Order: sequence, then structure tokens, then C-alpha cells
Amino acid sequence: METYVKIKSGKYRGNTIKNAIFPLIKDVTLGKKGMFLTVDATQVLGPKYPSARIIVNDITSFEKVSEHEYNAQDIVQKNTPAEKKETEEEALNRIKTRFDILTEMTRAVIKGTVRGLILSGPPGVGKSFGVETEMDKYDMFNKLKGKGPKTEFCKGSMTPIGLYQTLFNNSAKGDVIIFDDCDTVLFDEVCLNMLKAVLDSGKKRTVSWKSESHALRREGIPDRFDFEGSAIFITNVDFENVRSKKIKDHLEALMSRCHYIDLEMNKVTDKFLRIKQIVRDGMLDDYKFEGDGNQEVVDFMVEKSAMLREISLRMVLKIADLKKMKPEGWKALAETTCMKRMV
Repeated sequence: METYVKIKSGKYRGNTIKNAIFPLIKDVTLGKKGMFLTVDATQVLGPKYPSARIIVNDITSFEKVSEHEYNAQDIVQKNTPAEKKETEEEALNRIKTRFDILTEMTRAVIKGTVRGLILSGPPGVGKSFGVETEMDKYDMFNKLKGKGPKTEFCKGSMTPIGLYQTLFNNSAKGDVIIFDDCDTVLFDEVCLNMLKAVLDSGKKRTVSWKSESHALRREGIPDRFDFEGSAIFITNVDFENVRSKKIKDHLEALMSRCHYIDLEMNKVTDKFLRIKQIVRDGMLDDYKFEGDGNQEVVDFMVEKSAMLREISLRMVLKIADLKKMKPEGWKALAETTCMKRMV
């Protein structure tokens, strides 16, 4: 069930927002410019605003309202044809199609048909799962052929010299490097220049490191090499909406060399549809809940969506763990450990 919020008084990009109702994407957050809510503003501001941060003065500047009030409001935008409301089945098909394309593109990266793939989407919707599944199959196939693994998963922080070493160690034809939430490489100019080199459209992709380095000498790594592998970037960063002009130019250059998939799942309703889809496909089967136990977990999340710390597949598993641990009192545990404290 989607949550709606009425902004009594707020600001968006210098414009005043008064008494407008939006579907809530993310509850109150404190940022550099003050308190803000992230909302879906397509109905009020137009189709170009699926995710807008409305700045508010304090908690009295907004209130939660019903879907009926949202549908009944006078729309601010004019001369824009009303869009047909997407049905749940249509939304499920849209989401499934995106993930099917992701699987197809991942296989193309493994074959070397595609050199680089960028996958962007909100946290906790299973971005990594499909990629990991295909990589496991790839490594198993190589193992059966008597070869070692051809994939390398990189998570967390990485320095430029660390990236250079990783690229060298996985530079052979058929090697695939997966940068999973390793966003430091996307916001460092030295790293970005290396990535642009390895994903270049030319037949020969040469990477070089001209700075003095004892680490490279110690490892026997040359100061230049040819990269023949492929790379996948899994990130929460929306490449098309980065504010830093300096970094944005680099990311656009990276996008021009890669295929880019935006899962487009910022709406709360989309996240819940993805959760329902994965649970239906067996995500919670190992818990062996009796009766409608799986559905009870999902229904609980829908009911408490406005207060949950996050709406994600990780949260599904957290709550399922509590239900398994304490079948009779799991809801109380979930309300204490998985929800935001209401001020």
C-alpha cells in the first residue's frame, strides 16, 4: 500500500510548494540544505519528476494523507494529457522485463559481446542477485573445464592503485570484474580515466600507471598492459542525475562506452511488487512457514511501510528471521528492531 504525503509548505528548486499531495518515496531525511522528503512528483510537476526532494521547515510542514485525497486533488500542471494508470499486472511485467534484460545483458558480458554494463537502481531490490547467479554458472562451467574462476567481485572502497592491480589481475579475455556498490571508483578522476581506457571502443585497450610504485614492483605488475576483459558496475548512483559537473562529465563518458540499465524502481509500489514477485518465486521457502506465513511477512511490511527503516528484500529476510525465531511474538520484535522511532 502506497503512502501519500501532503506538503503544506515546502520548496523544490527554488519554487514554492503549497498544499500539494505526493506519493512518498522516502520519509524525512536531514540533508545539507535542511529537512526534506523524497516524493514522486509526476502527477503534480510532470513526467520528468519521478523522484523529487521537497525541502520543508519542520514536521509541521507536512502530513500523511489517504490515497483518496491524493486522487481528488486539483492537479497543478496544465495542458498535459492524463496518463493511463498502470495496472499491477502491467507493472509486474515491466519489472520482470527489466530483470530479464539484465540477465540477457550479463550473459553478453560473459561472452565478451558487451565490454561494459552499468546497472543502476535503489538498494535492496535484488540488483546483484541476477548478476551473481550468472557469474556462479560461469565459474562452475570453467571449473568443469579444469580452469579457475574468471570472475572477480569488488565491494567497498578501492584506491586508484588498487583498481590498477585489480584490472591487471583480471585482464585476460573472458575475465569479468563486477564492481558491486564500489562507488569510490566512480567518484575518483584517476579511477574514472582508467575505466574509460579499459572500456574504450578501440580494438586495443591499454592501461598505464606512470607514477612510482613500490607495490607494483613488488607484485611484478608492469606500468602498462592491455585489458581484454569486461566489467559490470552495480550501483545505487543515478548516472543521469549526478549534480557534480566535474564528475558528471566523466560518468557520461563512461556511459557512452557501456550499456546502461536503470531499473526505474524508485516508487514504493514498485518495490513492493518486486518483493511480492521474489517471495512468490520462493525467496522464503527455506523458512518453511505454515499456512500463509510467507504472505504474512509481506502483509506486515505493507501495513507498516510508512515506519519501516527501508523497503527492501533485505528487510523481508530480517522480518522472516524474526518470525522464525519467535512465531508468536515476531511482530513486536519487528516493530522494535526494523522501524523508525516516531518523534
